[in-house]
Amino acid sequence: MKRRVFLAAALPAALSACGAQNIWASDEAVRAARYVADEPPSITLFTVIGIPRGEGGHSALMINGSQRVIFDPAGSWRHPRIPERNDVLYGITPNFKNFYIDYHARSTYWVAEDTVIVSPAVAEQAIRAAEAQGAVNKSFCAVATGSVLQRVPGFEGAPSGFSPIKLRNWFLTLPNVTSRRHQDGDPANNHDVLLRQKDGVVVGYPRN
Repeated sequence: MKRRVFLAAALPAALSACGAQNIWASDEAVRAARYVADEPPSITLFTVIGIPRGEGGHSALMINGSQRVIFDPAGSWRHPRIPERNDVLYGITPNFKNFYIDYHARSTYWVAEDTVIVSPAVAEQAIRAAEAQGAVNKSFCAVATGSVLQRVPGFEGAPSGFSPIKLRNWFLTLPNVTSRRHQDGDPANNHDVLLRQKDGVVVGYPRN
């Protein structure tokens, strides 16, 4: 049985529950959260995919450059230790990366993690593009993710439609993509999902 720890607030009822919220963490909070990963610069596309029909539920980007951030357009994942500025989440340590994936993976959705290694300059341009995108309206996650990628060298051909699956299919045509699949048997009802978290650590990783 999985070890669970209750959070004070219940999860939103749907993956795309949040719309365009103008959230702006302080400079101090962003500086304090900054995390530099000991990995090559990269751009990762997260796609939340329905089971069993394969429909797209959400698109997001994780960018590893001078720091590691997640661009989570119209996303609903929150953590008190993760400062946010208009859908850009700062301080993405390995544990918080796993926490983010664990939030989305459940019996009715799996998470595709597709990564391309890039130069430091390209990674920085991707971070700047994500920061410039602004808060994103509900259901526009794939549109906004594609728009960010279009402003990054080597990713200009990204589609900007509403389909996370179409965006992922395009991303997989890029050279040297590496992919991982994350899936577990958590209940489908987001209200009843208890995040496996203690002191900012997700218990039970790695998973397939």
